[in-house]
Amino acid sequence: MSTQTAAAAVPDTGARAPASAASALVRRRPRRTGWRTRLELVLLLGPALVLFVGFVLVPIGIAGYYSLYQWNGFGPLSFIGLHNYTDALTGPVFRAAIGHNVLIAVLSVVVQLPISVGLALLLNRKLRGQSVLRAVVFAPYVLSEAVTAVAWLLILQPGGAVDGVLAGLGLGGLVRQWLADPSIVLYTLFVVITWKYIGFGIILLLAGLQAIPSELREAAAIDGCSPWQTTRHVVLPLLGPTIRIWVFLSVIGSLQLFDVVWIMTAGGPANASTTMATYLVDHGFKRYEFGYGSAVAVVLFVVCFAFALLYQRFALRRDTEGALTGAVS
Repeated sequence: MSTQTAAAAVPDTGARAPASAASALVRRRPRRTGWRTRLELVLLLGPALVLFVGFVLVPIGIAGYYSLYQWNGFGPLSFIGLHNYTDALTGPVFRAAIGHNVLIAVLSVVVQLPISVGLALLLNRKLRGQSVLRAVVFAPYVLSEAVTAVAWLLILQPGGAVDGVLAGLGLGGLVRQWLADPSIVLYTLFVVITWKYIGFGIILLLAGLQAIPSELREAAAIDGCSPWQTTRHVVLPLLGPTIRIWVFLSVIGSLQLFDVVWIMTAGGPANASTTMATYLVDHGFKRYEFGYGSAVAVVLFVVCFAFALLYQRFALRRDTEGALTGAVS
């Protein structure tokens, strides 16, 4: 009995030694891993953080500082407090510019979204020349804003291609001063903007459609759903996160709209197409009102930032929570 007891004790002791060594390694590893993790975060995020601070936060702080002064860029600074903000927010031109940005944002969601979804659903089917059609749809987005604005400026000028086509179709009565009529210039610009940016929305929605498993459509068809019912009750709900991202990007882009409008109309005629960004450049650089222009820039930043926070809180929160939950699990 003593021999068996001793023999049984030998492997027991040998098993405990490696266990204690393993437990010691487990205790030490988190410290080394934590130190390495911090070092990796510093090396990977450090350059991006420096760039973000230098090119985003610092300019915002400088704009906020100069917005409290009256300054033409050459003379001494004259502190006037919040006077620039009150002038901007009570000025009829700037308030009209805010309304123009909001109108373009609403039209983008109301008009561009159904067109983008419809074309994305169409291009997601197996069609002859599918790749060519996708390239044609996406081609305008590849063009620079300057090229797009100049090309459409020539097309829409009096006696240009649009007027010629309408006259050739016997619709000469529809010819207008597309960029000189205050009542339609903003809608004309919206058509150009839609032509320019709708390809991005279509490609984004196509990516979302291709991420939907085909088995779900097949299961809906087996259950007796028509193609329209499958699209409405299966495809579109699953496409919701992509649509919400597109809406966010579209609205933010509409609020910051500048280059196409500036090249084609410079905010005219009679400020009928002025946006917040064109108003900022006009007063801040062309009229050398750097303090006032800085105040307008701060207002534009606050508007975009507030929309981003509210949209994140009420629209994107469910999508981000699902992504984080999936990553953690």
